[in-house]
Amino acid sequence: MQRPLAGIKVIDFTHVLAGPACSYFLGLLGAEVIKVESIGRGDAMRHRGGTDPDLADLGMSTAYQAQAAGKRSIALDLATEGGREVMTRLLSQADVFVENHLPETMQGFGLDEASTRRDHPRLIHCAMTGYGRGGPLENAPAYDVNIQAACGIMTLTGTPDTGPLRTGAPIMDYSVAMAAGFAVASTLFQREQTGQGAFIDVSMLETGLSLMTSTITDYLATGHKPEPRGNAANSRSPGAGNFPCKEGVLSLGVNEESQFRRLALALNKADWLSDPRFATRQNRREHAAALEADLAKILKSRSAQEWETLLLDQKVPAARLRSLPECLETEQVKARTFLHRTKAGVTVPTLPFRIDHSTTHAPQGSIPELGADTHFILASGGFNEQEIIQLKEVGAVG
Repeated sequence: MQRPLAGIKVIDFTHVLAGPACSYFLGLLGAEVIKVESIGRGDAMRHRGGTDPDLADLGMSTAYQAQAAGKRSIALDLATEGGREVMTRLLSQADVFVENHLPETMQGFGLDEASTRRDHPRLIHCAMTGYGRGGPLENAPAYDVNIQAACGIMTLTGTPDTGPLRTGAPIMDYSVAMAAGFAVASTLFQREQTGQGAFIDVSMLETGLSLMTSTITDYLATGHKPEPRGNAANSRSPGAGNFPCKEGVLSLGVNEESQFRRLALALNKADWLSDPRFATRQNRREHAAALEADLAKILKSRSAQEWETLLLDQKVPAARLRSLPECLETEQVKARTFLHRTKAGVTVPTLPFRIDHSTTHAPQGSIPELGADTHFILASGGFNEQEIIQLKEVGAVG
């Protein structure tokens, strides 16, 4: 199957996680991605992140490799006239420009919104920053952990005893990457209708807020300030949460009347359905402590794995608490071919969706060394051999 973004060329002028992940996702969908890096060190993520210092020393940290496969790398010095000339030509031949630098940084490079609109009217310029354009923080630096703190999501995580907790995974980075990818795909469709490019302004802060949409709406409508609920579900249903079992922990998501009925029958507790304390959703909330005590006692009689199998068979939302290694070994993950082993021997995630059941959304190509494709990219962009030699001699490319 031809990939949806086949024929689309993306210039990736990003670093760390959110930006590189966005262009990686676009590449998995078929776009040609050219990663522009600085001469010498390249993307800082090449040398940090992950737990293998030897790979990091080589400029190939696991954190870098996680979203680098299938791209081509060109090393430029944008402080030189030659480097700026190369970037201008790359953008003139591209469909999408993805970057995640501060607006003042991009202005210094002559790659701000006004410049790209003027020089490349069909270009889709996607900019990701901590706080978005406008406002007093538009040039404030920010990482995932800063945005988790700033948007309020940390105050919803943990318990009153632990205090606010950062979510273990860098959810802001990857959520921003997906939001930006969604925006790019939408704008490519728009360009088909108008023939004009556009500027996309992606805010990490607003992405964080969008992850709390239902919580924000409830707070603004009722004035109820959200509090950390530990492992309890947002639904506040007494049948939704995590419960210790004879072995392991079981997560239940029993929120609907039909689900509660199936749970009661599966646990041989049909009497719950006629018990006035539990017969309705409101009654269950009023007597939540009693219901949860009964439920906890029953679930202690078997392992979480046994309960998961039994309850899923009865269409009751349930899952055994698993570690990441355990999850990756499940038949479900294997059946979806979500993981892909690159030519460098590193296994990476791909896309969390399938189009027409295709399982071919794996990265095409290897993970590039810094500047590995400089000569190829320049030649493909119309530079002749003498021009390439001159650019290298003056240090414009590496």
